[in-house]
Amino acid sequence: MSRKFKIRDQDKLYFVTFTVIEWIDLFTRKEFRDIVLESLKFCTINKGLEVWAYCIMSSHLHLILGRNGGEPLEGIIRDFKKFTSKKILDSIKTGAFESRKEFLLWHFGKAGRKNPNNQNFQIWQQHSHPIELNSNTKITRCLNYIHQNPVKAGIVLSPEDYLYSSARNYAGLLDCLIDVILLE
Repeated sequence: MSRKFKIRDQDKLYFVTFTVIEWIDLFTRKEFRDIVLESLKFCTINKGLEVWAYCIMSSHLHLILGRNGGEPLEGIIRDFKKFTSKKILDSIKTGAFESRKEFLLWHFGKAGRKNPNNQNFQIWQQHSHPIELNSNTKITRCLNYIHQNPVKAGIVLSPEDYLYSSARNYAGLLDCLIDVILLE
């Protein structure tokens, strides 16, 4: 069975998870979370990406995604992952804030050298395990899973208390980091 990312129906919503190689806690740094958020904003404005839900955890992010245009969803995802990888690597190499510079570059370099799809470095795991959300039950289950992730991890007591999650949007809070399309 192929592990390649496959979107069967471009008009459906999908639950996806993007995981940092070796589950490295990359997103403990605000600078890296901001790169992800800015890229999601860019893709919604310029590429037709629809973000219905998200949560950025320390080593991965969960999303419910769709699209509203001609560009295939897998192409948008490929571009998102490629762009965020380059920006994060540049930030690691040039930023004085990152105390784990050598550690991160060594691990990302090791993963990149093992993968023929990369030139030098790899930040994201190749596969995202898309789940087509073709029923209200699946949508509700995935939305709850995404929003409960920081609660289950013991980071917050309530989903809407976690700043890097669309649970804030769904709770009607005004200080949300990105706009999402609310599921009804």
